Amino acid sequence: MAETGEFSFANGGSKAPPVAQNGLPRIQTNGKKKPANGICHDDSASPVKAQTIDELHSLQKKRSAPTTPIKDGLQGNAAFATISEEERHKLQLQSISASLASLTRETGPKVVKGDPARKAETPKVGPEHHHYFTPTISVSDSSLKFTHVLYNLSPAELYEQAIKYEKGSFITSTGALATLSGAKTGRSPRDKRVVKDETTAQELWWGKGSPNIEMDEQTFLVNRERAVDYLNSLDKVFVNDQFLNWDPEHQIKVRIVSARAYHSLFMHNMCIRPTPEELENFGTPDFTIYNAGQFPCNRYTHYMTSSTSIDLNLARREMVILGTQYAGEMKKGLFGVMHYLMPKRQILSLHSGCNMGKDGDVALFFGLSGTGKTTLSTDHNRLLIGDDEHCWSENGISNIEGGCYAKCIDLSRDKEPDIWNAIKFGTVLENVVFDEHTREVDYSDKSVTENTRASYPIEYIPNAKIPCVGPQPKNVILLACDAFGVLPPVSKLTLPQTMYHFISGYTALVAGTEEGVKEPQATFSACFGAAFIMLHPTKYAAMLADKMQKHGATGWLVNTGWSGGRYGVGNRIKLSYTRKIIDAIHSGSLLKANYKKTEVFGFEIPTEIEGVPSEILDPINTWANKADYSETLLKLAGLFKNNFEVFASYKIGDDGKLTDEILAAGPNF
Repeated sequence: MAETGEFSFANGGSKAPPVAQNGLPRIQTNGKKKPANGICHDDSASPVKAQTIDELHSLQKKRSAPTTPIKDGLQGNAAFATISEEERHKLQLQSISASLASLTRETGPKVVKGDPARKAETPKVGPEHHHYFTPTISVSDSSLKFTHVLYNLSPAELYEQAIKYEKGSFITSTGALATLSGAKTGRSPRDKRVVKDETTAQELWWGKGSPNIEMDEQTFLVNRERAVDYLNSLDKVFVNDQFLNWDPEHQIKVRIVSARAYHSLFMHNMCIRPTPEELENFGTPDFTIYNAGQFPCNRYTHYMTSSTSIDLNLARREMVILGTQYAGEMKKGLFGVMHYLMPKRQILSLHSGCNMGKDGDVALFFGLSGTGKTTLSTDHNRLLIGDDEHCWSENGISNIEGGCYAKCIDLSRDKEPDIWNAIKFGTVLENVVFDEHTREVDYSDKSVTENTRASYPIEYIPNAKIPCVGPQPKNVILLACDAFGVLPPVSKLTLPQTMYHFISGYTALVAGTEEGVKEPQATFSACFGAAFIMLHPTKYAAMLADKMQKHGATGWLVNTGWSGGRYGVGNRIKLSYTRKIIDAIHSGSLLKANYKKTEVFGFEIPTEIEGVPSEILDPINTWANKADYSETLLKLAGLFKNNFEVFASYKIGDDGKLTDEILAAGPNF
């Protein structure tokens, strides 16, 4: 179609069809007479200029809108109107080429756009340019090759790439893409490194209890060079330009360079997907990931302890992945970056779920694995803002991500209908087992790993709030699955208590690895996400207290674990009771209840909640052996105190007053 809106004909040397007086092409009948039955075949269309089926298929696809990032100096409508598509294309490649630049090689591969396998399929447009290179001593062989960039491909295109070129990629019966993450089916926290320089030495949390393992910049650059050289050696790489944080005022631009279509689709789902217009003005990314996970690091490099290394350089705003293809490293690596960048803007980054009621009341849900964070934050009567990562700013709450990363082990339609229904076309299924013929997934099969996962865009959840932002939170709910059976089903917390239990990040795992062992194992994870935080936990806790105080939010500790005795003796608190408690928190009715104070932990517990048996609200009532209850309570309190010792000496501010208040809010015995 021509720019005027009229149809134009290809000028391929043959004569164009004659034109009638009304301007429409006249029907050609090739001299044949009209059939006696009165039917005439309209063969007036120009012949298709395709020599092969592949060329014909290429004509089937609608051309996408231009998606080239424009550098800062070219932003704005005026500049957009004057810049040609060819120039946009050139600027995009220059930006990607700069990202893939080697630090020690004088030259690198030429970066071009498109899949090398499709070069022969696509009809050439315009004259063909031949590039001739004259190698010199300082030029490496890498400069003699092209690296093809597959830029912000759609899910359908990524499906094709994965199924064609990646062994172990299949379409399941529901349309999801099932794939394998290789030898690593989970994160490798002991192989994660952070560059310790003059700035990060002062700002980051180092030492006992910290997830941050140091490396120097020289070692980072060695690993970066190894990753970039590997990516540049490939015929093609995948590049995603996307956003983090739904709050437009505090959005972060990220670029992910990867070797696998699976990784590109995963990040397409997990980050916020830009519109074509936003890509036009994307410019230089704020942070870049080089995912060369198929290639190992050199184990003899300083600081390396295995062939896997996930390296973070906050000064360079770069992350390098070697030796692991587990996609979760990218998601959580970026979460760590947000834990560093956002507090610098006085924005609190949170490992939490978040939902919003019809009246605009927002609740945050913190909890470790098995506490019910996903189940309780997913409520059909409320809108889901996000399931895992959020920012709390002066503008309110905002989801960091554009998707969900749900566990799939033992998934069923009855228990998790929203997740079940979200596993469709566009969803990535990691390491699941499926029937060879029907491609139906067996979610109970742990043959590959127990850590099976599904990654899908958040809009696949029916009650997701798009955009994923909300007003200031009203309730902060800390979830614990207490297998010791001594924590109340719900406690209203003071501000210092909220900080104490936020820093502690407690839950208890059920010991079941050895036959006959039934003793619960206490687990503590600072800020309910110690593996991802960058600063000292008390800094996040101080920000949480400040925001709760400023906006009038209430802190709650909800036990979703055992009552009437520890695991093996008592029973787990019914989910229906927990939901009634959460409903009472949301409605505000629990604030009006009568309260009494418990011993040791000093919790304020309600004496009555509608729909919940009053006797279970105070855990001592449910234990047959009161002495056993007291002994178990003191044991858990001791575990809390031992865990908190690593934080006790840390001072917030010059006088340390806040720290003293937090310490006093812990168990007293």
